[in-house]
Amino acid sequence: MKQPNSQPASELMLRETASQTAGPYVHIGLALAAAGNPARDEEIWNEMARPEAEGEHIEIVGTVIDGNGDLVRDAFLEAWQADANGEYQREYDLKKPFNSFGRTATTFDHGSEWSLKTLKPGPVVHASGQPMAPHINLTLFARGINIHLQTRLYFEDEAEANAQCPVLSRIESPARRQTLIARREEADGKVRYRFDIRLQGEGETVFFDF
Repeated sequence: MKQPNSQPASELMLRETASQTAGPYVHIGLALAAAGNPARDEEIWNEMARPEAEGEHIEIVGTVIDGNGDLVRDAFLEAWQADANGEYQREYDLKKPFNSFGRTATTFDHGSEWSLKTLKPGPVVHASGQPMAPHINLTLFARGINIHLQTRLYFEDEAEANAQCPVLSRIESPARRQTLIARREEADGKVRYRFDIRLQGEGETVFFDF
């Protein structure tokens, strides 16, 4: 008796779905202003700290640069960080003074820079029990990237904490560690840090697999 579906197993297997990059659609759904669309009433965007939030208010700006040295003008980034006390705010609420989660994007305007308005994060304890240096976790999506990239931003004026950080110190090359350090700038009396992300080539930013 012939069994149903008696074709060879190789013929029964479905083909793998083709990989797809973020393309322009991530902006349309998650970065309306960057896509040229009106923002929603409640939008998760780049202002993570309201004026009344406790802590050192800072701005972070940067660009995303590809392997040819050209600016990536349609990159989308998500940020996740602790507050000034080293604690993560796990429930997002636009009415709160501070939220640990934010989004930003590069655009064809303003020099193709992304920006975050946030607080200088406090140190967070590593699973080993050792405190990590103040940092911001960044996830990057862009056209041509099949799997999102994850990296960290550390601060150049936290040199002592950086030297003892159990994550940063695992990067053996001092030059490679420097790709994760944001440089402090003074801009109109405000504290600002610059962090340019290089996807490939000379000075390529360190990306993590976690």
